[in-house]
Amino acid sequence: MMKGNMGMVHWVAWILVIVGALNWGLVGVFQFNLVNWILHSVPVVERLVYILVGVSAVAMFCGKGCKLPGSSS
Repeated sequence: MMKGNMGMVHWVAWILVIVGALNWGLVGVFQFNLVNWILHSVPVVERLVYILVGVSAVAMFCGKGCKLPGSSS
């Protein structure tokens, strides 16, 4: 069961990283913030999405072999 849950977490992290990359691409090329547009400028939710995208990127970068501070072995 734990392996299935980690697979789902990995999948969600991957989706969030893709969304973040697309958003930054759109901001850079067209000055259009997709996350802001979808969430209709709800600052708290928008900030939460950005935090989740950042955490997902770190998780994807670290992979299975990364030991984060405070994580159990």
